[in-house]
Amino acid sequence: MSYVVDFVDVSTVGVESSPVADALAGLRANEARYFKNKYDHTFTVEPASEASQVVEWVHRILKEERDLVISPKPLEATAFEVDGIRMAYVFYESGLSVNVMYTIAEGGKRAVGFKLSDGMDIPEELATRFKFARQKSKLAGTIRGSFFVIKGEY
Repeated sequence: MSYVVDFVDVSTVGVESSPVADALAGLRANEARYFKNKYDHTFTVEPASEASQVVEWVHRILKEERDLVISPKPLEATAFEVDGIRMAYVFYESGLSVNVMYTIAEGGKRAVGFKLSDGMDIPEELATRFKFARQKSKLAGTIRGSFFVIKGEY
């Protein structure tokens, strides 16, 4: 069952099992607000079990590009296209959010982003490999983020 993420009245629907559920819900709402304001896109997620193709695509890119395996349980995922960019998000029980920005046109920007919910530790699979910058958000508190550029074709 899909869920339209509300960035006005932030809800933990779908992420209640996370130990940082409120912060993860705020992080998800922060993304929803960004896509609504920039692209007039309604950010809708579904349980990861119903979005297995999205989760598999993101995990394939992580594995093939950086030999990364994310160990926490995926809770929700979404994939959509805006302005010629394929976007995919996976939200994990630990409070981690992984997104893929994949410009469809040849030579466009392609990257994987990591965002950590306020209150969660940096996952050990990422801690030694990435530096995380801090960003303040009214919806999510302090978000720590990092990224890498995708080199392959997916």
